[in-house]
Amino acid sequence: MRLPKIVRDFGKMGRSSLVLLISLTLGHVVVHWYQVMFSLIIPSVKSDLSLSSVQVGTMSTVRQSVSSGLNLPSGFIADLYRRHVALILAAALISFGLGYFFIGLAPSYGWVLPAAALAGLGSALWHPAAIGSISLRFPERRGMALSIHGTGASIGDAVAPLAVGALIGAFAWRGVLQWHLLPSVLAAILIWRSVGRVFQADQGPRPSFRSYVRGLGNLLTQRQVLAVMGANAFMGMANITIQTFFPIYIRETLGYSSFVLGVYVALLYLLGAVSQPIMGMLSDRYGRKAVMLPSFFIMGLLYIALVFAPKGIPLALVVAALGLFFYAVANVTTSAVMDVADKRVQSSSMGVMGLFSQPFTLTAPIIAGVIVGHFGIKAAFWYSAATALTATVILIPVPFRRAPGGTGQAH
Repeated sequence: MRLPKIVRDFGKMGRSSLVLLISLTLGHVVVHWYQVMFSLIIPSVKSDLSLSSVQVGTMSTVRQSVSSGLNLPSGFIADLYRRHVALILAAALISFGLGYFFIGLAPSYGWVLPAAALAGLGSALWHPAAIGSISLRFPERRGMALSIHGTGASIGDAVAPLAVGALIGAFAWRGVLQWHLLPSVLAAILIWRSVGRVFQADQGPRPSFRSYVRGLGNLLTQRQVLAVMGANAFMGMANITIQTFFPIYIRETLGYSSFVLGVYVALLYLLGAVSQPIMGMLSDRYGRKAVMLPSFFIMGLLYIALVFAPKGIPLALVVAALGLFFYAVANVTTSAVMDVADKRVQSSSMGVMGLFSQPFTLTAPIIAGVIVGHFGIKAAFWYSAATALTATVILIPVPFRRAPGGTGQAH
């Protein structure tokens, strides 16, 4: 009997590559458990500290500014000191735990902001190091490998809302956050021990600073890269707006409990666990643009559907449909940049993407907060739809190199 292609591809991996991919995928479950918690605690923080919509948007902006702004220096360290990547990954997990621990202790809004920044640091440390390492290990199956890593994110994003939503419903939200420090430390120890030897044994010559800068410069001359980064910035605006204001819509406008909020947030990510490997393999075979373009367009339409969907099952179906694309397409976007990035700057290419999108994503929640203050909560969904459709338009005229391997053939 002929085995499925994904199983055959796993069989071709060496032991160290398989250990790396499995460990980082499991670690990604933990990372996104902590990331998605932010959306779940926003209504509690808003209510407890009596925050305005603009203050809520600013809180998301602070976390996102650190997450995006430090991607480049984090990627620089990961590229130049690859033998220490395991330590970087462990530090990322601990940063999440500390950030939420201090949010749980925060007596005022001013204390929440630096704690949110610390939680954002965890994302900045993890993603360039992990994704760059996977990209280097699997250049011919980059889309599939990054999507498997992304599947870990979808699992964390789907499970955490149910668990954390139930915990916040049963216990004080501050205590729930403080107790999350312990599992972050344990997960950091496990990831350090599981992949530390892999990075020690997989140490090639370190690039010089001059060659590193040359690699970044070459990256920024690629039309494909500039188009993908522009589209990614507008999609980031759409997604962070939904992550900030959709939970408030569920709790305050529809009047649902923390647990029901958890169910809706889980739906936003659940089907991504299935769609991500499929999208990755399709993009490896047919090209990144063939997956990205329709995905961005469909997401724009689904954001409009949020405006009109009645509460209950119709709204749940729209959110679940969004879950097919919400995180899954991000791995294809990253692959499209890494296809043409020099091997010396694979981790830093994520940092370049984050730095490019930062002016857009940092202001998006604040702008959305102002719009919501004037026109109501559903205006946030219109705003997300407009930015997602703009991302689609940016991609249309640009030819992409065919993946995998950046062969230079356009389509």
